Order: sequence, then C-alpha cells, then structure tokens
Amino acid sequence: MKKVTGLVSISMILVLSLFLAACGNGGSDSEGSGDSNKVTAWAWNINVPVLEKAAEKFKEENPDFELEVVEMGTDDVYSKLTTGLQAGGKGLPDIVLVEDDRVQGYMSAFPDAFVNVSDKGFDEMKDSFPSYKTELVSKDGAMYGFPFDGGPTGVFYRTDIFEEAGVNAEDIKTWDDYIQAGKTIKEKTDKAMIGLDLNGDDGLYRMMLNQQGTFYFDDEKNVALTSEESKKAMEVQQTLNEEGLVKETVGWDAWISAMTSGDVATAPSGAWLYGSITQQGKDTSGKWGLIELPAFEEGGNRASNLGGSNYMIPSASNNADLAYDFMEFFSTNKDVQLSAMEGGLFPSLNTIYDNEAFTKEVEFFSNQPIWSLLADEMDSIPSVNYTGDYAVAKDEAVKAQSEIANGKAIEEALKASEDRLKNRIQ
Repeated sequence: MKKVTGLVSISMILVLSLFLAACGNGGSDSEGSGDSNKVTAWAWNINVPVLEKAAEKFKEENPDFELEVVEMGTDDVYSKLTTGLQAGGKGLPDIVLVEDDRVQGYMSAFPDAFVNVSDKGFDEMKDSFPSYKTELVSKDGAMYGFPFDGGPTGVFYRTDIFEEAGVNAEDIKTWDDYIQAGKTIKEKTDKAMIGLDLNGDDGLYRMMLNQQGTFYFDDEKNVALTSEESKKAMEVQQTLNEEGLVKETVGWDAWISAMTSGDVATAPSGAWLYGSITQQGKDTSGKWGLIELPAFEEGGNRASNLGGSNYMIPSASNNADLAYDFMEFFSTNKDVQLSAMEGGLFPSLNTIYDNEAFTKEVEFFSNQPIWSLLADEMDSIPSVNYTGDYAVAKDEAVKAQSEIANGKAIEEALKASEDRLKNRIQ
C-alpha cells in the first residue's frame, strides 16, 4: 500500500511540475496564435509594407508561413511592450520593432526579456552590419536584436536658396563654415538657415554629441551633460540663434513645412528625412542637395546618427525559432532591404551598398547620388551609450537647451540639468 501511495505521489508531482512549467514559460500568455507556422509582429507606418514584402518572399521557400503584422503608433508599441514585459511576457508578439535609443533601456530594465540571437547563430552575420548598430543590440558580448534601418546624417539643403545667395554648399566643412554660410544666406535672401524647436526637441544637439563620440552619458554610464563636447554643441546652437539664423519650428509639421516651403535653407537630419521631403514637397523636386554634417574642426569626424531601429524577439514568444528564421531572412536578404529604401528607410545591411540603388543619381536631389554619400559614413559613426535613462536625460537636455535659448549661460544651464538628472536617476 505504501508503494502504491508513493507512486501516486510521484506521478502527481510530475503532472503538477509539467503544468507549472507550461504556465511559467510565458507562451500561453503571448499574443501569438500558437500556430506553429505563424508569427505576429508589432511595427509602425512605413515599416509595415517592408515586413509584408519580406513575408511574401519568405513564403516562396516556406509556403505554410504566415505573418500577422499589427500596425500601431510608436508610443502605443512602447506602452504595450512595457506593460507586457512587466507582466512577464503576457500579450506580447513574436517580433517587435524597437528604436535605437530604446534598446538599451529595455535590455537593462528587463534582462531576460528578449531572445539571445547570438545563441541561434546570428553572430555569423555580424560583420554585415556597422559596429555601432551591433553594439547597440548587444549585452555581455551577445546580440539580442536584428539591426534594421540606420540614421546616417547629413545636411539636406535647398539648392535654389544657396544659388540665390551665391553660396557653395561643398565649401561647408566645419560648423563655423555653416554659420558663416547662414549669415550670407540671411543677408542675401532673408531666409533662415535652419528650423529648430529649441523648447521641445534636441535632435541637432544629439547629432553633434554623437559625431564627437559621446552622448548624454559617457562609456561608463556617467552623466556627461557638462562635458566639453556638450558645451561645444550648445555653443553652435547658441550662435545660430543669436545670429538670427534660426526659424522657430514647433512640432514635426512646422519643421517639414519650413523646408518644403523654402522658409529655411537647410535641415541637418537623419537619412529618413528623404521620405518626408519627397512625399510632402513633391513640387520641390530638383531643388535639393545633401552634404555631410559639418565637423567641429577642419578634418574632424563628419559622421553621426539620428534615428534607426531594430527588431527583437520577446522571450515569451510561442514561436521563437520560426520568428528567428524569418528575421534572419528579413535582415540579410538584399531584395527585402532594398525595398525598405522605397519608404526612405536606410538599410544597415552593408553588403548591399554596392548595389546600383546606392550609386544611382537621384533626380529629386539634383541628380546627386545621395545614398552613396550616406552609405560611406556608416562605418565611421561612433558608438555611444544611450543607457536605460535615455528618456529622462533627453528631458533634461531639452530643458538646458531651452534655458540657453532664453539667455541663460551655457555652463550654468548644463550644470543645473546635469544635477537634476543625477537626482532623477539615483
């Protein structure tokens, strides 16, 4: 009798263990359908058709494969992703799009939340992407995401305004040159050199930090708002503002409108701006050019990044292996990555940079081969440390920028923001 009771007890324990394991792996709580041939993905706007085209090509060799793309706004993706991760993976998809500046924050806050793609073999493709992108999705030497689009920067400029002012854009090598060109353009055409939202966005400041190899934080995660590089970046913005070369553009629509209507002469930005300019300023075709970001000193680095994104597989995925197979294909297939360019996304896959799509002249940009210029800088973009405190750091940087624009001394404003930031992240 005792033997029977013991066997029953062991059996019950095994059944209970299997039940708990099934509940604990997060699979039954994920948004995936549980269908072994289907994966779900969360993404926004122009990324959706790229995923759908990739799925069509993937199906050629995997006819039973299905992809369900749930399109939502960027903020909604992050809200649902954060909520799902806090709930241990409940409601999450098999694949999710995450921007460059958010990746490290998620990996820091949720260390076990994403699939280690190095363990699945993706390290073999590592050399096919610039180091700043692979480092961004890495932790302790392993990769946890698939690099997708990058944001190599340049100065988009109106060739008609430059011609009217008699300014040669190719003569702009440094930020001092840029300011001097702006003065000439202002004098000759009464046009502003640049549109900025000094009280709301610090995109230009971030680009100038990145090109100097630093960011809100240094490599050791120390707050670096009072660094010499930070001061130099703020000095450029202050000079532009004090010389009357800035048009205040509050919000995205005002910024784009200022460019397409010809109210400003230039827009330093990431490659993705191409899509907005060509779509919203169709009547300005042939009136655009692109040069590298100015350096801080003659011969200095002119490569930087603004924007970009990556795909990640939540550990709670019902179908992590299939999701990996699809994303490996997505990330390394030349036709898929070239299709991303149709919407203005700049692929990180460096094995396609010799394709004619990158070397051809672009009619909208005065027949300039702008994609080649952007591709050439990808390996020169410095890696920087976004950390998990990116959002609060950006908030404090914008506050400092606003105070400087309203007359506060640069060092005083940056020191105050740095002190507040340190208190907020303690």
